[in-house]
Amino acid sequence: MTHDHDLVLRPTEAQISAALNPPPGRNGGDLVVETLAALGATTVFGLPGQHALGVFDALRRSDLRYIGLRVENNAGFAADAYGRITGEAAPLLLSTGPGALTSLAALQEAAAASAPVLAISSQIPTAGLGGGRHGYLHELPDQSASFRGVVKSVHTVRAQSQIPSAIEAAWKSALTAPHGPVWVEIPQDVLLAETSIPVVTGGDAFPEELPPRPELTAVAADLLSNAARPAIIAGGGVVRSDASGKLRQLAEVLQAPVVTTPGGKGAFPWKHPLSLQSWIEDRHTTDFLEDADVILVVGSGLGELSSNYHTFKPRGRVIQIEADLGKLESNHPALGIHADARLALQALLETVTPRSDEKAPERVREVLARVADRIAAQELTVEQDVLASVRRALPAGSPSFWDMTILAYWAWSAFDAKGSNLFHSAQGAGGLGYGFPAALGAAVADPSHPVLAVSGDGGALYSIAELATARQYDLNVTWLIVDDGGYGILREYMTDAFGQATATELSRPDYVALAESFGVPGVRTTPETLADDLSKALGSPGPSVVVLPAVLRMFAPTHLGSD
Repeated sequence: MTHDHDLVLRPTEAQISAALNPPPGRNGGDLVVETLAALGATTVFGLPGQHALGVFDALRRSDLRYIGLRVENNAGFAADAYGRITGEAAPLLLSTGPGALTSLAALQEAAAASAPVLAISSQIPTAGLGGGRHGYLHELPDQSASFRGVVKSVHTVRAQSQIPSAIEAAWKSALTAPHGPVWVEIPQDVLLAETSIPVVTGGDAFPEELPPRPELTAVAADLLSNAARPAIIAGGGVVRSDASGKLRQLAEVLQAPVVTTPGGKGAFPWKHPLSLQSWIEDRHTTDFLEDADVILVVGSGLGELSSNYHTFKPRGRVIQIEADLGKLESNHPALGIHADARLALQALLETVTPRSDEKAPERVREVLARVADRIAAQELTVEQDVLASVRRALPAGSPSFWDMTILAYWAWSAFDAKGSNLFHSAQGAGGLGYGFPAALGAAVADPSHPVLAVSGDGGALYSIAELATARQYDLNVTWLIVDDGGYGILREYMTDAFGQATATELSRPDYVALAESFGVPGVRTTPETLADDLSKALGSPGPSVVVLPAVLRMFAPTHLGSD
């Protein structure tokens, strides 16, 4: 018996001839770029370094487009966004030691958000591997150990013949659900040595599918079909698996209200009659979910932000669909279904019995009205107007990337993404500096729409050097910097907790003048003129900066017991 996977394609005569007569002047770096191209990569991000020069020299002999950033962490954020927008594994080229380690925060965000990033780093020469202290530049006893707790998989190459297989395995790992970052490291001498290995022409690293077990989806379908008050919590896994259409179908079949987590924003239409939007950090929403007799959680681990800081205590039966085993039933007992969200939702669609519930949209309206009344009582008109101005200015279909700043925290709950995979923030790992470099990566991935980045002045200083990158590649990104003179959210936290803030106030530059020094047009705006200024900037080709001097406040939390 012959199985399909036993079949091997026979090489053509031209392929045999090319293999037997590889062109001269190639090195290990050529094997890297050839493998990436064979796998379908078209663009790479990174920063050169002494040990990685073999790869960067090989780039000029390839058709790969190189986007060079000024800081490795920012290059990682750009690759993260490219992976989110395209669904492809975004190659990130790094050098050894300090260069590699500087990317760790970005790789943590990619891991938390399930963004496929293929990090390829150089290593010290092969003779130095094994933990001895040889005194090589950038030497670490075990460089890969620094990444094992962050990335999905680690691949160490020790010979040129291993390069294509290692990169192919890493590519497959990055794109197997749950998506995520992976790490490949290759010694300097392996990259620099001339190679006689044939040109890499084949690369079919199809990711493994993660279908649900049918007996589990049968039980889940029965529970949902017979529920009196079903509800759905949709997380980032719905966005990553491109399953928003199936989520909507299932919600409508079941007449089940849907709330999205910050990572799942856009997975369900904002103004749908069954949409609880993304007010998941609200006691009224939490109460509604606790009253549900069956809760379907799709693509979320119900972590801090997705459970109103662990105050959510479901009384009904929980069904959790999650591709990451580490998140499955980690916070609440559930009927756990280890599966890709898209495949699991499709299985449920094929199995559930439609149910009718004319009162479901009314119950949704009541919850949203209570949320609106709670916010209105706090006199936060400026904050709401600023967020509304951003929404008016941002064209439909344009993605936005938000740093860890007060306006982003508002956006997690109150911003209509107007589509799946259009709203992105650093809420996965929670590090500063994500917004602008990530927006650059998105603009590289899809130059057909302007891209918005939103930062506070504190986060902006993490990535200000990338104004040079934006100008060099003429990327269509508008950067909104909300300048409140410090780390605004930390100022609020500390004042609430201790009565005063420490280490939160910042001396900062004139951001408009600084942007213009890079050749990037800048404008200073006000809350009243923000919509027009931002719209004008987004409508102009190339990079731009809009600075909003404003001290914004957060709405009161409900997880501390207040209403």
